[in-house]
Amino acid sequence: MKLSEQETELFYHLMWALQSYVNLKLKLYPKIKTSDDYADCKTEQRVEVRNALYKNIELIDFFVQENPQNFSQENLSIVSNWKNFISGDFYIERLLKKYTIFIQEETVYGVLGITQGFNELIYSSDLPKYVNTVLLPFKGKIIYDGLMGSRNIYFGSGIKSSLKETYLRGKQNNCIIESLGSSREGYQNKKTTKPLKDWNPELDEIAGKVKRLKGSAGQPAIYSPAFSLVKASVEFAQLAVSGENDYETLRDALQKVERAFTKTNNTLYREEY
Repeated sequence: MKLSEQETELFYHLMWALQSYVNLKLKLYPKIKTSDDYADCKTEQRVEVRNALYKNIELIDFFVQENPQNFSQENLSIVSNWKNFISGDFYIERLLKKYTIFIQEETVYGVLGITQGFNELIYSSDLPKYVNTVLLPFKGKIIYDGLMGSRNIYFGSGIKSSLKETYLRGKQNNCIIESLGSSREGYQNKKTTKPLKDWNPELDEIAGKVKRLKGSAGQPAIYSPAFSLVKASVEFAQLAVSGENDYETLRDALQKVERAFTKTNNTLYREEY
């Protein structure tokens, strides 16, 4: 959940050079003249320069054009891509092996740490955590810019459930953003879809068999609602694999399953043992 040592060294080498350039252009701290000086400056000074950078993002273009550090085109491209930053308040929702889940409104990001993984900085028991930071693209990944503020806020079950649902929706629809592209919104991560198995023959065979299920007088009361539940479930499964993606029809079929389930549950509740 973090950059490699080589990537970390490269990130700070580029970032300190850029922010040192911003400091000189805006004359914020005249005594800090080189990127080495900047690397040793106080955190509060870095925060001011960093905030000035994002307020004057055009300075990135000037830095790339002037190239005062004689960076390679590859490294200049990394710096130029930082114009696609995403800043503001985020919820850290969960820690995964691949990355950490950041949520801003309804958008879900997969973010890596820099020198430390977020699992080394945050206890999972403290999640969700409300933080303020800047997300940056870096070599096909998303990182934060090394500075992060947080608030000790306790979240109730409602907010926790809402954030969990936002994450699960992003995961299910393959739209967790793992890299920031040419727009500020980034791009949705589309996974390569594998050929789907055709389940229709199996479900048609099952449907043919369950049609013969029928409750009748003299049988236990549970038979009839249980058979109805099976039939409704098979019908729902057939619609789900049909490939038509008619979600309104699917919801109607699911409601039929729910009604059958409720009837079955009520029958069980009334049963005397």
